[in-house]
Amino acid sequence: MAFGLIIIGDEILSGRRVDKHFSKVVELLGARGLQLSWAEVIGDDRPRITATLKRTFAGDDIVFSCGGIGGTPDDHTRQCAAAALGVPLLLHPEARQKIEERMADTARESGLSLDPDHPDNRNRLRMGEFPQGAAIIPNPYNKIPGFSIEHGAGAHYFVPGFPVMAWPMMEWVLDTRYAHLFHQQAHAERSLLAYGAIEAALTPLMESIEAAFPLVKVFSLPHVGDATTRRHIELGVKGEPSQVAAAFQQMTDALGERRIEVALN
Repeated sequence: MAFGLIIIGDEILSGRRVDKHFSKVVELLGARGLQLSWAEVIGDDRPRITATLKRTFAGDDIVFSCGGIGGTPDDHTRQCAAAALGVPLLLHPEARQKIEERMADTARESGLSLDPDHPDNRNRLRMGEFPQGAAIIPNPYNKIPGFSIEHGAGAHYFVPGFPVMAWPMMEWVLDTRYAHLFHQQAHAERSLLAYGAIEAALTPLMESIEAAFPLVKVFSLPHVGDATTRRHIELGVKGEPSQVAAAFQQMTDALGERRIEVALN
């Protein structure tokens, strides 16, 4: 199964906010022996969000979607998910219970009595309107849940844009739904710095290593150099551990034969 990430919000594309979800999702997956396969950033545009979800619902990936599930006019994710699936939005009974619990907590903390018919509280309940057939994702921060949609072998998990809520909710999804996938595929990665090397001249070497070791990918990250760092290429291999070890040795030997200065990374 492949893991994907959708980040939704105009504030990311405009630069008003710096995204933190991408690196955190990579970290959460990596700690469990999993990897992120793809990521997309989308603004608060209903047609684009709907088209993206319609495309990703058609696949079997496990997808996290962060942002846009609130109840304000710039939150469109719940509506777009329903439109992409061709189903109505319905107030989820468990979501209603959790939101009402949150409203009661808020009223109690403020020393007020709960008025469920107050316009503010009726508006809060809209955050529990999910596409028909959705399940809830518990929110340990303030009880306002996210939601999930299963499709084929895959699923989408919709969480808020706030990291303090989104991250523990994604951890809950991974640990309760996908523990059987943890650390199933052994993975290793080794790299070195090749000083003064020319990437084009090393391309045949990289191609020959991938041909000889089919369970390995070669990567090349050039650095043009600056006041504190010499020009170099970070050259490495990643994949199945035993093949990584043999491929890295072959790479190191080949660079030595070419008298290229290297340093282990």
